[in-house]
Amino acid sequence: MSPITSGMSRRKLLAGTAALGLSGSTAVLCFSGGTLAASQGGNANPLKIPPLLEGNMRDGTRILDLNIQDGQTRFFPDLATATRGINGSFLGPVLRLRKGETTQFNVTNSLNENTTLHWHGFSLPAAADGGPHQIITPGQTWSPRFEIREEASTMWYHSHLMGKTAEQVWSGIAGMTRIDDPETGSLGLPDTYGVDDITVALQDRTIFRDGSMPYRPGMHDRMMGYTGQIPLANGTVNACFDATTSLLRLRLLNGSNGTIYNMGFSDGRQFHKIATDGGLLAAPVPVHLMTMGPGERAEILVDLSNGKNVTLTHFNRVSSSRISPQFAFLELRPTGQLANSGPVPTTLASLAAPDASMATNTRRFILNMAGMMMNSRFTINNR
Repeated sequence: MSPITSGMSRRKLLAGTAALGLSGSTAVLCFSGGTLAASQGGNANPLKIPPLLEGNMRDGTRILDLNIQDGQTRFFPDLATATRGINGSFLGPVLRLRKGETTQFNVTNSLNENTTLHWHGFSLPAAADGGPHQIITPGQTWSPRFEIREEASTMWYHSHLMGKTAEQVWSGIAGMTRIDDPETGSLGLPDTYGVDDITVALQDRTIFRDGSMPYRPGMHDRMMGYTGQIPLANGTVNACFDATTSLLRLRLLNGSNGTIYNMGFSDGRQFHKIATDGGLLAAPVPVHLMTMGPGERAEILVDLSNGKNVTLTHFNRVSSSRISPQFAFLELRPTGQLANSGPVPTTLASLAAPDASMATNTRRFILNMAGMMMNSRFTINNR
């Protein structure tokens, strides 16, 4: 089957790379194989905003109900794709949690196979972790309960089944989490969910012309990670968002299976990084390009006060000094008279430096790999 190539014009896709001081002369716009490539021009699709799940308080505990289920998703209007999701057909709700609260998740497995649900990035007891050792069988409900210890931050949750983590995450068993704390509200950061505070899961998938989205890694993929050809933002192809405020906060997750993203904007504009995996930074950091590995989170502020449309883009590194745009994830479209968000805060979190003298034990770990290709052996302290 002949491939469908990107609908975005070369001129539009390369716009702004000169402003970055980087060349886009080697941008690759073709998609190989019998797959559907995302059309990056013409009519865009409104960004899907995941439901914000806050749960209910019962006897001092916040209760959230989650159902892991099969479904069908139309990434393209005329194609139904078999997917999996949490409380929906693909991906899950954004969980709003609060520091200091005791939280219980009732996780039901409605699949016809085993799964798990892992709280990625949380400090919690091993019994509540949801890793490969805590299988949820079909029809079973697992109810971990733990205290939220984190400062304000963006986390995520996903399947972590032994031998099937990659396949189940590829199919859609993942979601994002927003943690709030009492101090953050006074910083003046955008914080209205779905308006000026947007949670965006960045992924790439391969979807064939029959609608299928199979997980079929080869030997190279099993070593380096399985990558796709179609950029998705919250499961939306060719996504756009109509912004109504001068400053927009994007909570980003690299939810891909194997792609390392180099995130920037199509016109090369500067933006501010305000948080990483561990939560808010001490102060905003101005950047033009930001690298995110799979599973990594970052929060950024982008200034839209000039009223011009701009696209959140993944750039391929051609060399140490040259990049080319690869995936256009999300077009931001300022609309009408933008509400004034105020300035970017100059300070954020108060971060105390770790005190090594407080350590109760010192341990040494040597990580090593021996062998080649499929015969590789990974060891910790030679074990």
